[in-house]
This record gives sequence, C-alpha cells and structure tokens, in this order.
Amino acid sequence: MNDFKAEPEEIREAMLAATKRVLDSGWYVLGKEVESFEAEWATLCGVAHGVGVGNGMDAIEIALRSLDIGAGDEVITTPMTAFATVLAILRAGAVPVLADIDLDTALLSIESVKRCITPKTKAVILVHLYGQVRNMQAWSDLCNEKQIVLIEDCAQAHLASSGGRAAGSFGQVAAYSFYPTKNLGGPGDGGMLVTSDEMIGARAGRLRNYGQSVRYQHPELGMNSRLDEVQAAMLSARLKWLPEFTERRREIAAAYRKDISNPLVKMLSEPEEPGAHVYHLFVITCEERTRLQAHLQSQGVQALIHYPISIHHQEPCLDMARDPLGLKNSDFHANVCLSLPCHPQMSEDDVRAVIKAVNAFALA
Repeated sequence: MNDFKAEPEEIREAMLAATKRVLDSGWYVLGKEVESFEAEWATLCGVAHGVGVGNGMDAIEIALRSLDIGAGDEVITTPMTAFATVLAILRAGAVPVLADIDLDTALLSIESVKRCITPKTKAVILVHLYGQVRNMQAWSDLCNEKQIVLIEDCAQAHLASSGGRAAGSFGQVAAYSFYPTKNLGGPGDGGMLVTSDEMIGARAGRLRNYGQSVRYQHPELGMNSRLDEVQAAMLSARLKWLPEFTERRREIAAAYRKDISNPLVKMLSEPEEPGAHVYHLFVITCEERTRLQAHLQSQGVQALIHYPISIHHQEPCLDMARDPLGLKNSDFHANVCLSLPCHPQMSEDDVRAVIKAVNAFALA
C-alpha cells in the first residue's frame, strides 16, 4: 500500500539536510522551522493561521477546545472514519453524535446530519474521507442556517480543492495529520490546526503548549502537543514533491476507473471537479470482499480495509448517540469497502498488475 523506500533519493537527501539544519541550529521545539512550515501550509490552505501540533487527533481536540466546545455540547460526525476523530471529541469533553454516510461517496450524509441536530448541537466535523472534498456550499449553508460550527477533518485531503478553495478553508477551523502514510507525511507523528480566525489561532497556540500565554504564565489548562522542529523541517522539504505525488495518485486513479471492468467490483462516484480528490486511498466495494482480498494477495497485490469496524461497533462506543433512523449505509460500506494500492511510487507495471488482478477475480 505504501513504499517509502522507493521514494526518490533527492527526498531522502533533502530530509537529511533539513534535519542537519535543525541540529546545527541548537533549537529543537517551537522555533523557526515550525513557524515557517505553519505559515507555508496555512497559505497553501488559503487561511491566515497554522498551529503545528503533535498529531491530527490533537488538532481536532484543540480546535474544539479553542471554540469552547466541551461538556454537554454535541458534535456530529461520521462513523466511517479513523477512531481519532471521535476520540478527539470525547477528549474535549463533548458528546459525539454519529450520522450516516452516502453510499456513493462514503462521505457524511447531509440529510442524516439534519436528523441528528438538536438544541445541544454545537459543531459538525466533516471528514474528507479518502481525500475527497464535495458539496461544500451545502455544508456551509446548513451550518450557517443552524448556527453551528463547521470543522473540517482534512487528515486525508491534503490540498484537495473545490471551486478553487483548498480543504481546510471552508470551515471555521480544520485539522490536518502528517502521519507517515498521509499524502504529506513525515517520518513520525505531526499535525496542524488551520484557521482564518485570529482568536482561534492564538488560543490554539496556547493550548498546545500547556495553556501558556507567555513563559511561565498559564491563564488556562492546556496540553503538551507541539510539532517539533525536525518534523517541521522535513515536512517543509517533502512539501516540494506534494504536487507531483498528488498528480501521480490521480493518474493511477484514472487508470483504475478506466480499466477495471469486473462486474463484481464497484467504485465510488467520480468527483465533479478534477482537484476535489487527492486519492489518499482508492476505495472499491465488493460484496465478496474477503475472497477478493485473498485473491489479490495471491497475485502479489496488497489491499487493505479502511475501515472494517465502524465507530458505533467499537466497544467504548456501543451506546453512542446516532441518527434515529440508524447507520445502515455505514454498516454496509464497512462490510464491502477495500482499498487498492494508489501511492506515487507505483510504476505503470504495478498499476497494470493491480488492474489485471482485480479483473481476474471471479466467483468459484
């Protein structure tokens, strides 16, 4: 699914040079490298402020806390996401409410969200699952109408865009992850909160650093979640390759859409805009998924499931609030989804091998 060792030697050299630059500086935490990367990433996202944090989950928690969303407040999100999305809501002291997904995209259903809104609803966390950004005007309109906050979980959607605007610029605040497997990832954990709201940015900067305003002064209780200088420097170096790598992901996805023709396999709907999907994952569905995955493995093709167990089936979340009509689409998708390799180091032969293997799958 990923092959970090196949990356160009130039990237390794750039990362080593970035690391040496930090070591030579003698400043390892919250220094110029973090400041530079925060400014660069915020600008690319089309917002005014970036706050580097320890990981993507912390970015969501700090976003909620920066908005004073906590005890007794309800936050609607999807059960088809990494556990970190919901865990961040719980860590902020708020109440997660799970809405269902649309089967053709696997993204949060706006109609299901409407059914989940109550007087206690304070925010919607919209997860740009698999790297796709869709229907942002409708989401903005709904949140404005209901006077609730739109928070974007952009962990899989680095620089996906809609209408010329990047993921992370639509909501009041957004969270990014730079985990190694992400489209922009480092060799370790990292994350960032982005926003155009100066007060949110300033408060997030305090909360990530013990709640400290100036040295040794703590006007509120914060946490220890700081993007370190080495990770920031290496992410800045890797950023130069992101456009090329994203374009390669899109080329692979286009080949899959064009040439996979197995009637047992279905694909999610194609985005209406070319830039709206960065294909962090290329996901197909198959009702014979277990057999398909085993077949692919036998042909030398690794395929993984994102995510096999929806949030509401996780043991700590069995009683979690949800759409009154249930989460049947999420349950169905979790049982049939399968991610094919779609990383930028894949050769044309690799891509053809995946297509051939998928098309060769048949029922016994």
